[in-house]
Amino acid sequence: MEILLSLSIALFSGLMLSRLAKLVQLPAVTAYLVAGVLIGPFCLGAFGVEGLGFTTMEGIEKLSIISDVALGFIAFSIGNEFRLSELKHIGKQATIIGIFQAVFTAIVVDAALIGLHFIIPDKLPLEVAIILGAVASATAPAATLMVVRQYKAKGPVTSTLLPVVALDDAVGLVLFSISFGIAKAISSGTASIVSIICEPLIEVVISLALGAAMGYIFTFCERFFHSRSKRLSMTVAFVFVTVAISMMSFTVGGVHIAFSPLLSCMMLGTIFCNICDFSAELMDRLDRWTAPMFILFFVLSGAELDLLVLSDLMIVLVGLVYIVFRCLGKYFGARISSTISGAPETTRKYLGITLFPQAGVALGMALKAEALGPAGAIVANITLFSVLIYELVGPFLTKISLQKAGEIDEDGKTSARIRHHKRDNKNNHPGI
Repeated sequence: MEILLSLSIALFSGLMLSRLAKLVQLPAVTAYLVAGVLIGPFCLGAFGVEGLGFTTMEGIEKLSIISDVALGFIAFSIGNEFRLSELKHIGKQATIIGIFQAVFTAIVVDAALIGLHFIIPDKLPLEVAIILGAVASATAPAATLMVVRQYKAKGPVTSTLLPVVALDDAVGLVLFSISFGIAKAISSGTASIVSIICEPLIEVVISLALGAAMGYIFTFCERFFHSRSKRLSMTVAFVFVTVAISMMSFTVGGVHIAFSPLLSCMMLGTIFCNICDFSAELMDRLDRWTAPMFILFFVLSGAELDLLVLSDLMIVLVGLVYIVFRCLGKYFGARISSTISGAPETTRKYLGITLFPQAGVALGMALKAEALGPAGAIVANITLFSVLIYELVGPFLTKISLQKAGEIDEDGKTSARIRHHKRDNKNNHPGI
């Protein structure tokens, strides 16, 4: 009963606050995150009244399966943006931009934080600075995708944005694994080539292989069904099973083998959209089915934000440096690589700003970094602080950038209620 009550409160609060956000022209994603903060353990939940909000972090963690599944569907949707027919026009550009800006951002943040380390070595260990550079490369695919969908953005920036987000998360995973291996070597005094180079490459390769295999099996199974509802059910089942398998990890001959749920589900969506002739129709139906799950995902993400990190001035100071230089890295990295790849002027000017949001992937990296002990805890807290800022401001900046690029048509948007009313009038008065 408590779980169902918590979920209903999360969904209701997110929806109601999104109405207020619309009045001040904020993206719905921001409203969902703020709703999560308000009903979280540090606001309404602090009163300890069950049913008023989430009273403990443990209560939120019990619902983590929803976040895992939602990220799987988000990655699956992004994978559907990798249609070969469309990538022929932007594939090369997206690849150059995705890799360059991710690496450039990591270098810029590393340089800034390593410089800060020499100023305050006791407060900012070297291994923390190195890891945070890799964490900075990741972007939040969920927030970006939701803004694009809400405003039905279309144009060169949007077409480049989603493949770039997918690529920079893949690059970010590799950079993080390498940086984490170097940080462990600094911390322990021993270096491992296996953990620094082999493990991240293995993770990327086997994740893509898993997603590809599941994609081919999925497409084969879909052919046995003609009902839209059954095809939708099959889609949900395969995303579930891909997420489940990709959460496995094991050790073989001293090498840690793990999958990336994001990469696996992205590849699942990519294979499906390229070899299934009715994938576009099915994705449209899936988007409607997953809408409540995505709202819950963002509300729960907001509730998980630990506001206590704001009480540590050192975390705030380092966090601000991290945020400023990550934004500089993303903006100029995207601008330089867009120019090199011959992208349109709007892409050069606005793409970098749309890459500011950061959440799930970065938090996952931060949680893994906690294995370093005290240094890992610092990484986690700084990442939490930056995510708090990015997630509240990032979606709004993404919306503004897409507006400036001319890819959001506010005048062309009408609510479902207005469209339904117009359709009824036309049916009742066919001569009008």
